[in-house]
Amino acid sequence: MDSSLSDSFNPPPPYHLLFTSLSLIPLSHFLSAFLLLFLLFLYHFFEIHFLHDFLRAFRGDRVSITASDPDFYQSVVSKCRILHGRFSSTPWLCSPHLQTIFLSIVGRSPPVSYKRQLFRVPDGGTIALDWLRSSDVECDGFGVNVSTSDYEKTPTVIVIPGLTSDSSASYIKHLAFRIAKRGWNVVVSNHRGLGGISLTSERVYNAAWTEDIRRVVDHLHSQHPEAPLFVVGTSIGANVLVKYLGEEGANVPISGAAAVCSPWDLLICDRFINRRLVQSFYNKALANGLQDFALLHQSNLSRLTEWESIKKSRSVRDFDNYATRVLANFETVDAYYRHATSSNYVGNVGVPLLCISALDDPLCTKEAIPWDECRANRNVVLATTPHGGHLAFYEGIAANTLWWARAVDEFLGVLHSSPYIGMIKKKQKTTTLTPSFSIDQGPYVSVLEDGMVTAVGDEQTDDTMQEQDAPNQETANVTTNDEVILDSVEADEHVTKNEQPERYEVKDPNPTQATTFVRKCTHCLARRSSKSFWLLAYIAIVTTWPMVRPALSLLFKKRSRNPAPGGPRIR
Repeated sequence: MDSSLSDSFNPPPPYHLLFTSLSLIPLSHFLSAFLLLFLLFLYHFFEIHFLHDFLRAFRGDRVSITASDPDFYQSVVSKCRILHGRFSSTPWLCSPHLQTIFLSIVGRSPPVSYKRQLFRVPDGGTIALDWLRSSDVECDGFGVNVSTSDYEKTPTVIVIPGLTSDSSASYIKHLAFRIAKRGWNVVVSNHRGLGGISLTSERVYNAAWTEDIRRVVDHLHSQHPEAPLFVVGTSIGANVLVKYLGEEGANVPISGAAAVCSPWDLLICDRFINRRLVQSFYNKALANGLQDFALLHQSNLSRLTEWESIKKSRSVRDFDNYATRVLANFETVDAYYRHATSSNYVGNVGVPLLCISALDDPLCTKEAIPWDECRANRNVVLATTPHGGHLAFYEGIAANTLWWARAVDEFLGVLHSSPYIGMIKKKQKTTTLTPSFSIDQGPYVSVLEDGMVTAVGDEQTDDTMQEQDAPNQETANVTTNDEVILDSVEADEHVTKNEQPERYEVKDPNPTQATTFVRKCTHCLARRSSKSFWLLAYIAIVTTWPMVRPALSLLFKKRSRNPAPGGPRIR
């Protein structure tokens, strides 16, 4: 009897009870629960914000604006209604990945027809300039011809595409179509080797190369000096634009600019796209595009030798390691990324600049946005949105418009019609170039015996100078009937240098070490300005007069007490 009681008080194992209870649940409930968990995983994996938009009644989120100059804000930024409004993404594209993928696959761009010019630069490269004017735009079957009274004063907007993109990209067409409807001229400056143009030199574009946009801007300004110039950069093109503006400061013939979805810091963005799983798909897609570009121009890239490694590249960093850094003459990939980082140049931008970035950008992370640098520069206004993806910002039910294209178009229009642009032009005219000396350009300095300091390690041999000055004799292999224009800036600079009069210097027949040092110092001061030399002498006299005056008075007193010998003595 004791054994039967002990058996009745021993419960079954807990796992047995658990499996027994689970077996009683219908299979359809398990499938429903698994589907719900899978949907939650996709919701967070693709960063979908449908519930967030639904709770806000699809009104969108306000745009965050960072601007430090009250005059710039009051004259221009405060009048931009789009920047002070809300951005509401397309409800069925409520994810940065859906926005970005839809832009690259579908696009829904308006119909545009470009007119091409081939621009030859002195190093032998060819840049395709695709023009779009108001007369070339059709809207709803009717031609839009909103032109200004003076064609020579019609504003021109230069557009710099992103990585492996050209004028045929959907977002470029959206922007060009909207600006052309305003009555302005739009020219897309395609990167070398893109836009259906073969490479005619071994120089390939990269995120740190600003010489091409510098040549294009100078050429267009020389052709139409009275026409206001604006520049819009997108993605890598935005990085190149900001770097170019920072290098030139206020000495640029540009009235305003806009940088959309700039990576800002390539080193941080490289870590970002290699850190997360979903970004690996973008990384692979960009690497494939770069591989196709390199293989298309393989015959013109003789400096590249590791083609097998280039073909096996699985990320942008791999391609930059085997191709980009080699063509750009960098020792390491990180050195190239640090040199190409545009956030280091934001503080020196001297023209009105609008920067637009999405905080959920799947390629250009928000960690790289230079908040403090943008806030410290009075010429920069930073507009950020919580959503938008990379260069997408689709809005409306039909997803036919891009929010950032409307914002840039409005900003440039308000800037052009505001009196603030006149203030910028006055600053550009009054700004003088800072003379550059060899000591500022050399990586090391050397102190000579006479006390002078010179730069070393930056000399150029005669052969190198001849290679730089000599024009490229190779003929570009471009088989097209498009208009070909040449860059004449270098030739004009060469003529100007040759027209400078010779300078002669009178040398001391018996120089000493002391006189040599003094002459070099005075010559350096006189070379700067004669006014600065006399000003320095005046300052020296004024500062030393309190000490010279007592000494002179004491000297004259001694001479009065000790008269010359033979003179009368007073007793």
